[in-house]
Parts: sequence; C-alpha cells; structure tokens
Amino acid sequence: MKEYTRAQLALRNGQDREEIWCAFEGNIYDVSASRLWREGKHYDHWAGQDLTHELPDAPHTARVFERFTIIGKLKN
Repeated sequence: MKEYTRAQLALRNGQDREEIWCAFEGNIYDVSASRLWREGKHYDHWAGQDLTHELPDAPHTARVFERFTIIGKLKN
C-alpha cells in the first residue's frame, strides 16, 4: 500500500486539492464522498491530518472509519 507523509496528507484537505483525506491509527482514509466532510471540515475537525487523538472527543467510535476506503498508510 502506498505511504504518504504528513505534508502529502495535509494537501488533501478539501481546499488545496479535491481529495478529502484523513488519517486514523496509521491508515489514510478517503472521506471525499461523505456529505459530513464537505469542504474538508467535519464539525471542529479538519481533513488533511491525523485524527487518531481526536477520536475520544467524538460522539462515535472508531467503527465510523469502516465506511471509508483506506487509500494509503501514514509515514512516521
């Protein structure tokens, strides 16, 4: 699976490019098709970044990521 740096992920924020991606636990997910991520923002969260540490504040579990396709891995 292709690996992406944090800088490459940051470009997929819904503003700089059409892709809307976010990372969780080392996987990068394409959330472009979700109406909840329009323009790269989902409530107080922004696309193009690792959301692993944000999940405890979310009203849902990690299972929400099962809805999305993993398109790569986040490089350390």
